[in-house]
Amino acid sequence: MRIIRGKYGRRRFQVPTSFKARPTTDFAKENLFNVLDNLIVWEETEALDLFAGTGSISFEMLSRGCRSVTTVELNYKHASFIEKVAKELNIVEMNLLRFDVLRYLSSLSKSSFDFIFADPPYDLPELPELPHLVLTGHLLEKGGIFVLEHSKTNNFSANPYFSQKRVYGSVNFSIFIKP
Repeated sequence: MRIIRGKYGRRRFQVPTSFKARPTTDFAKENLFNVLDNLIVWEETEALDLFAGTGSISFEMLSRGCRSVTTVELNYKHASFIEKVAKELNIVEMNLLRFDVLRYLSSLSKSSFDFIFADPPYDLPELPELPHLVLTGHLLEKGGIFVLEHSKTNNFSANPYFSQKRVYGSVNFSIFIKP
């Protein structure tokens, strides 16, 4: 895992080979953040990273100056890896939660974030409902951005908050903006 830019830029961390996570490729992550850098002022952003896996997206946001990141990952080994990297980098702006994402989303009543990223397993049965879960409550601030990583078989363009889709190799990102 590589952090691309920012104060932790060019740092690499060896992800255990036993991980079942499908990390976002460096190529896709770099291109996505090139898009996001034009939409987001990281220093003013409170973010949520759902299905965090290796924590790569969380660390990239924090490296670019994100005010705080809530990182949600259920898998114990993955969460332990994220915790280890955070300690190595002396990160205090991360709130790591070992929690099921769908339960977490349903438990929130008044938590608001400026940016939300979700990289669920592509075969997650609830994946098509994630935009609705994230965009219709108090989870995302007005003007906030939600990015969902998914396979090419998903099409979210009919969602009223859909803004754009970016494709980098086999990685697809749908970007939603809450007006």
